[in-house]
Amino acid sequence: MFSNLWSLGGVVLIVVATLGIGLWGSRSARTTDFSAARKPVREERNAAAISGEYLSAASFLGVAGLVLKDGVDALWYPIGFAAGYLALMVFVVAPMRRSGAYTMPDFVEARLNSLDLRSLSTVIVLVIGWLYLVPQLQAAGMMLSAIVGFEYHAGILVVAVIVHVSVVSGALRAVTLVQAFQYWVKLFAITLPAFALLMVFLVGGQQQALDEPSTPFFQQDTAVRVETDVVLQVSEPVWLTATEGSGQAGAMFLQPGEHPVQAGSELRFPAGAAVPVVTGAVPDNASWLRPQQDGLTGLLETYSVLIATFLGTMGLPHVLARFYANPSGAGARRTALYVLGLLGAFYLFPTIFGLLSRLYVPQLLVTGQTDAAVLLLPHAMLGNWVGGVLAAITAAGAFAAFLSTSSGLVMSLAGVLSARDVLWGRTMRFRSAAVLSCAVPVVLALAVDDHDLARSVGLAFAMAASTFCPVLVLGIWWRGLTAAGAACGMVTGGSLVLLSAFAAHLAGHTSWWAQLASQPALFTVPLAFAVTYLVSLATRARVPGGVSRLMLRLHAPDRLGFVDSRPVSEPVSKHGRHER
Repeated sequence: MFSNLWSLGGVVLIVVATLGIGLWGSRSARTTDFSAARKPVREERNAAAISGEYLSAASFLGVAGLVLKDGVDALWYPIGFAAGYLALMVFVVAPMRRSGAYTMPDFVEARLNSLDLRSLSTVIVLVIGWLYLVPQLQAAGMMLSAIVGFEYHAGILVVAVIVHVSVVSGALRAVTLVQAFQYWVKLFAITLPAFALLMVFLVGGQQQALDEPSTPFFQQDTAVRVETDVVLQVSEPVWLTATEGSGQAGAMFLQPGEHPVQAGSELRFPAGAAVPVVTGAVPDNASWLRPQQDGLTGLLETYSVLIATFLGTMGLPHVLARFYANPSGAGARRTALYVLGLLGAFYLFPTIFGLLSRLYVPQLLVTGQTDAAVLLLPHAMLGNWVGGVLAAITAAGAFAAFLSTSSGLVMSLAGVLSARDVLWGRTMRFRSAAVLSCAVPVVLALAVDDHDLARSVGLAFAMAASTFCPVLVLGIWWRGLTAAGAACGMVTGGSLVLLSAFAAHLAGHTSWWAQLASQPALFTVPLAFAVTYLVSLATRARVPGGVSRLMLRLHAPDRLGFVDSRPVSEPVSKHGRHER
């Protein structure tokens, strides 16, 4: 309880600090446009802001949870999350900045001269944003449930209200300042506890080889409460005391194999007992320490994760907009390079949490709530006021991750929606769009109970890679792209991702094909590229006029003066054509 109070204090502190800095910074803001940054920002500061907005719950909590459960195979997620900015730097950011496009719908309308394609892009931006927001809200609900005792659903609603207030109140008009602040908060909140806990592990006489014994075990008598119906995989026979939801308690002997456990049950394991895991997790440390234990299926899934994260970053709606704050294409490239360094520094530390969690909070393998490892590890290792302080720091960093990413996404989605002439009055239009942008993912988060945060976010990356990546890459580097090709490619890629995710959910991720369908980028991205290219060839007569002039603008060096500092969305006539 003492540790929970420390953690709650950390959460309250980060909310107050974020809103306070945002309101203070917004006093000097020269614009009341919530959705655009009009003033150029130094590259280093913009890189910190992009990193702060990008490092989500999947980065702060989900990576450590996957390492705890899946071992070294999970390390491909942080590699892909960071390496996505390499592809962005090489292929997209400089031409995109020179185009003057602020959002993806702006770019496709300017490049392909099609209002219908702009509307389709707006829909896809919303889908990607909502898919990305759902795991953020789920993580927030899980976190408040773990540290405060809130009901999971109540936690989601509380965080949704905080995000919505921070967006519509104008506290995030100074968005660069706020997001840069939150990056340094998250970096501090992950590095200090990681260093402290690692030193306790190394010099405290508690070293323990992960391959001896071959399975994780409980270091002391441990009571584990199961919140949902699960199937436990037991590797070694064990006697335990089980209390059912009705309150009846009794001794139970579990043979090696799979055993269903009802929600509300409490299992009390003796010290030295092997830790059972929820079906699908790696049951022993020997497999956990070695990569690719799933054979060809695991290898294909790894490639799929890399394709989704490497190519999906360029299609995230809250990422591209931030590069418009750079004064030039070269500046945008330098910012992307700085982001790579900042993300690389951050992703070193969730791995430490995942490693130590395997030893000190193995009960999370039973409950399936492995994403809570970062929050629970400090108190589990130390059990005193120092552990409480470290737990408060990690809780503050985790909440900063939810708040920054969720707020950035809601602002981005509301900006895209408010750019369409469907609501009345500009300020009211933005606020109404913010309500819609926040309400839909709240409903989805309440309906879907899935706490594998990094995997859930991976679906949003797969959607972005399968829809916007082909249009961006081909639209920037191939003059033969047509509106029909772009539309067919986006519809094909997006539909296949959604169908694959739905099929995998129905199958319960139990078969090899369901495992691959849950990470579909391996086949959806190549198909989207192929369809976009082939349909464009078939409709080559409909290549927009003036494409040569636009391509020159995208690729001419900045010093030649072809860059227009205005976003292409501003000078639009009543006929939908850009006035130059």
